[in-house]
Amino acid sequence: MKLHREFQYVYKKGKSQHSSSVVLFYIPQKGSLKVGFTATKKVGNAVKRNRSKRRMRSLFLDYSNSLKDGTYIFVAKQSTPDISYKELQNDFLKVLKRSKTLQEK
Repeated sequence: MKLHREFQYVYKKGKSQHSSSVVLFYIPQKGSLKVGFTATKKVGNAVKRNRSKRRMRSLFLDYSNSLKDGTYIFVAKQSTPDISYKELQNDFLKVLKRSKTLQEK
């Protein structure tokens, strides 16, 4: 996802789940899997924002095969660039489970 209006639509219509380092906005849609990653200036300078998005992208790739179809937006919080990868992974998994987006195996 790249367009501002796509992000705004998901923010308004989607369900959100929060953890200490990640926020997930999700809208279920049949047949497509779209994803976006954002980090506001509250997270820090450009280096920290980009690091946060790279870390979330990496986690998304780990779980993408087990996700339901839909539109996902992951938003970094201030703690995202500084916490350990294991803590970020736990928070990431927590928001996915709370939003019930993981498929049963």
